[in-house]
Amino acid sequence: MSLLVDSITGGYSQIPVLKNVSFDIKDGELIGLIGLNGAGKSTTIKHVIGLMHAFEGKIEIDGQTIAKDPQTYRRKIGFIPETPLLYDELTLKEHIEMTIMAYNLDRVGAWDYADTLLKKFRLTDRLDWFPNDFSKGMKQKVMIVCAFIIRPSLFIIDEPFLGLDPLAIRDLIEMMEEEKARGASILMSTHVLANAERICDRFLVMHAGEVFAQGTLNELRGFFNMPGGSLDDMYSQLAAKEGF
Repeated sequence: MSLLVDSITGGYSQIPVLKNVSFDIKDGELIGLIGLNGAGKSTTIKHVIGLMHAFEGKIEIDGQTIAKDPQTYRRKIGFIPETPLLYDELTLKEHIEMTIMAYNLDRVGAWDYADTLLKKFRLTDRLDWFPNDFSKGMKQKVMIVCAFIIRPSLFIIDEPFLGLDPLAIRDLIEMMEEEKARGASILMSTHVLANAERICDRFLVMHAGEVFAQGTLNELRGFFNMPGGSLDDMYSQLAAKEGF
């Protein structure tokens, strides 16, 4: 089991946003994290990557906790945030070099894989470009390249399809399938429910800081009493529950 989140309660200051959240992700499994805005998805991600610390409960990646060995724990994660986070003064090439150094990767092997990804995303001739030269979609591709060359145990991907063109979305989905086959686990938060429905193995539905439902698409259909229903249908039911 790659990720274990066990009875997490946490939030900002001493105000709990997450309440007794528990789920796991097995090796080679892609979990879709879905819910309305404010449901607790981003707060869950912040706890997993170590930006926030739980009041109660525990989080383990491959049996490792951040308290026990922060460096080893963090090196197990490849994180792609919703908004690209790049250094204005570093070129694309320097971002890749920095990632290789930060994660203590084999330079030759990492660059071989990076070159493959750069060709896939049509960035090969832009290694000397700075972030200000890139569109939002291109910045997102840089984040994807840097996360994937790590070859982590766990990918955490927040709204990966925003800003990407259809070809890049297809390439990203293909890459996620390859990483799953390698045994990596993926936690993906998204509002693009049609894509999630197509590629996720299971789903974690959050509502008001709690796990409202989790399981396969068929299991969610049973929970929501929607035989043949889509994730969009279930999302609409959650919205109605909130009075939207």
